[in-house]
Amino acid sequence: MSTEPGIIIPDWPAPAMVRAISTTRRGGFSQGPYNSLNLALHVEDDAAQVASNRQHLKTHASLPAEPLWLEQVHGDRVVDASQCSTSTPACDASFSDQPGVVCAVMTADCLPVLICDRQGERVAAAHAGWRGLAAGVIESSVGALQRPPQDLLVWLGPAIGPKAFEVGDEVRTAFVSDMPGAASAFRETRAGHYLADLYQLARLRLLRLGVEDVYGGGYCTFTDADQFFSFRRDGKTGRQASLIWLEKT
Repeated sequence: MSTEPGIIIPDWPAPAMVRAISTTRRGGFSQGPYNSLNLALHVEDDAAQVASNRQHLKTHASLPAEPLWLEQVHGDRVVDASQCSTSTPACDASFSDQPGVVCAVMTADCLPVLICDRQGERVAAAHAGWRGLAAGVIESSVGALQRPPQDLLVWLGPAIGPKAFEVGDEVRTAFVSDMPGAASAFRETRAGHYLADLYQLARLRLLRLGVEDVYGGGYCTFTDADQFFSFRRDGKTGRQASLIWLEKT
């Protein structure tokens, strides 16, 4: 029997008309490695169970519409969720300035980034794994909102933590070659291997843009198996989601 979906409410000073949530793996219908609130159709879970999970989330979280689910490709493309004519566009972020339009990203170790402006007029959601971060998905998302950086608030959702995300030289080089200060986000564990801090890398890139009000970043999907899906930990697994929208007046 299903329970209520496990939902995290971001702790950030967003305007009242901005609504944002991040799901956990708890409280859905899926079985086996997808247990239980898997929201992804592309991971070989039973499609009917995923549909039930999505409907369950929509009802429980009082979503004003079906979210714009993305075909995430680890790039930097951003779409206007209120104008998108494709049901699952191939991109890694969406934004909206229209009430009732739900922007969403799915993750299972990658970093979900939710953004809003202080006026409560624009929102965005970005999927930022290391490839997307290096490609500039945060920069593209911030640019799409067309607001001064000091007017933006950012919440970093559940991702693999800095004590669990081991990477090779190619990942470190991708960031340090673009921004030398990014070296501080890598701790060498052995020759050619490093623990990388996705949260810090995101904060550094936001700071370079002039965005200083950044919240969240306290979870680790890899170590918290009871609460989160983790691709690196389990391989075959589900996806949680982070969603943001403007309330209808």
